[in-house]
Amino acid sequence: MKMNHKTLINRHVLLLFLFFGVLQAQINPKDVEIIRDSYGVPHIYGKTDADTAYGLAWAHAEDNFVTIQKAYLAGNGMLSQWRGKQGIGADFIAQFIQSEETVDRLYHTLSDEFIAVLLGYAEGLNSFAKHNPDEVLLSSLFPITPKKLLIYSQLQLFLSNQGDRFVEAIVSNRVAPYKKTIEEDVRGSNLIALSSHKTGTNESFLAINTHQPLEGPTSWYEAHLFSEEGTNIIGATFPGAPCILTGANEYLGWTHTVNYPDKADVFQLEMKNRTTYIVDGETHQLVKKKAKMYVRFLGLRIAVSKVFYESIYGPTLRNKTGVFAVRTPSTTNINALEQWWRMNKARSFSEFYSYLEWNALPGYNIGYADRNDTIFYISNGKIPKRDSSYDWRKVVPGNTKKTLWNSYYTTQELPQVIAPKSGYVYNANHSPFFSTAPDENPNPDAFAKAMNFETYNNNRSTRLFDLLSEKDTLTYEDFKRIKYDHSLPTPLNYNYVDFNAIIEMNPDDYPDVADLLMDIQNWDRVASADSFGAGAFAVLYYTLSKYYSKLGPSKVFNKLLIYTCLKDAKKHLLKHFKRTSIRLGDFQKLVRGDKELPIFGLPDVVTAMRGSAHKNGTIKINHGESYIALIRFGQNKTRVASVISYGSSNRPDSPHYSDQMEMYRRFETKPMHFDREKVMKDAKKIYHPN
Repeated sequence: MKMNHKTLINRHVLLLFLFFGVLQAQINPKDVEIIRDSYGVPHIYGKTDADTAYGLAWAHAEDNFVTIQKAYLAGNGMLSQWRGKQGIGADFIAQFIQSEETVDRLYHTLSDEFIAVLLGYAEGLNSFAKHNPDEVLLSSLFPITPKKLLIYSQLQLFLSNQGDRFVEAIVSNRVAPYKKTIEEDVRGSNLIALSSHKTGTNESFLAINTHQPLEGPTSWYEAHLFSEEGTNIIGATFPGAPCILTGANEYLGWTHTVNYPDKADVFQLEMKNRTTYIVDGETHQLVKKKAKMYVRFLGLRIAVSKVFYESIYGPTLRNKTGVFAVRTPSTTNINALEQWWRMNKARSFSEFYSYLEWNALPGYNIGYADRNDTIFYISNGKIPKRDSSYDWRKVVPGNTKKTLWNSYYTTQELPQVIAPKSGYVYNANHSPFFSTAPDENPNPDAFAKAMNFETYNNNRSTRLFDLLSEKDTLTYEDFKRIKYDHSLPTPLNYNYVDFNAIIEMNPDDYPDVADLLMDIQNWDRVASADSFGAGAFAVLYYTLSKYYSKLGPSKVFNKLLIYTCLKDAKKHLLKHFKRTSIRLGDFQKLVRGDKELPIFGLPDVVTAMRGSAHKNGTIKINHGESYIALIRFGQNKTRVASVISYGSSNRPDSPHYSDQMEMYRRFETKPMHFDREKVMKDAKKIYHPN
């Protein structure tokens, strides 16, 4: 094969790493077997967990090596070396939170068993890079090491705690409490768990239904991992992660939704001069740091730097209004991935809960079910214990150690529900105090106000509660119907904004938009792809978002503003569709390569969908329903059915680039198997890495 200049350079660099022993062989690829099923999903078998991690890295790289590399470049502060100006933001935050120093300092806290898993995963990526040098984006990223993997995870967890929002606010000279935007509140997830009290059988059910970007570093990748060291799990993971992050083994399963307790704070320092700050009357010196990024100019890569500081409160920045530090628990440990890996291998609720007690995951709701009929919900997180005399929703003083928190609530001190008599738990990114039947919910008065847990419901939580509580028992078909519900409640319950005034608007008073208004008012609230009412509502919704910043503190769209939005929506429809009545599927599309499908869903229905401008006035869905798994736990058998939005491969030339789209659109799933004999019956390709 003829190699271009870049390929030769990458291969030369990688061979140098090999020659000098940087890439030390730990795994025998012959001990790793990858079985691809009819949908291209990898079933990975190894003698050890490290073998299986190697196989996961190899299989995922076969399907999406580019995204894995982009994620590692961003996490290790190297993205701008490849992308120039577009990578500066990620590179700055990665260096600002000092992930490398944190990993170096705390590496000893990892177990030898997990380090072996990290080594296996890193070696799998390095081996793939060695065998496919033309696919390497930046040779200096390699070799991947366990520390580079962990450094990347630190960035992901910091972002999940919304810490980047504070950094952006400080850099932009507008330091204010973090406010959720109209986009964020509709980008949610759902979890549902039912015990036999609700199913009326000897089975418990779990719905994994996270709403994530359909592509990119936080998009799901499905896999089945098996090792002779006790791993046998089906689920999904993010690019670059060495284990399953949501899924089920033969004994139990769990899933996550994002939660919003107070997980990060900003402190304003009291400065004596430019480099000295005062805490409780004592002076402290800022430690100067520099983040190094790159831009491209006339084909040259030019290094640029930005100064930041370290204070006792954490990484610190100066802007036009003062000096501010950002502090979040996600930067205080490096054990989150090991905790997830341990959760992969748990076989009972008590064992699973013991891993939650590590308190290494900085956030996320957790929904759980198992074969012993235990269901469980917790608003999980590493939540600081704060002085109640301060308003932690605002910037707090950085001149007293009273605000310098260093302790955290234990897992037992967080809102949770274990084995409720109601037989169900649920969450849709809403309040943990509405997670089961009303008489079994956690009591909000039992938790410190400074924890700032959510207290609201939204459209999805409203619908889920109504559907879960409407019948004493729910069959598996009921369970699927609830998971795939795509209706909005009446009245609307968008927790961040109110535009119910549209119901009271008389079409006769607004003749120029009467047709559009009547389509919405007569709509049955079902977000089906063939619904005209849903089509009108969707166009209006995306128009409303443009006016969100103009609303007052009440966040209410009055009739006048809705009228303005209706006129804008009508202009959009006439311009792009030449008519004012369209189906939802005419407006929003599920797009992969050349394939475009009309698709169901709206922001904040259970089957949530959100998109961005595509072409000819349509939108392309880029966030929402992604990896879906429906799990049935019996006393002697666990059954998993799953689907993903596109397919198992991110490579356009793969037959699995888009082969699940139709199934996904029709609310269908495919069976997944723990038993090797059943896996082999559906095997389409069996091989060892390399």
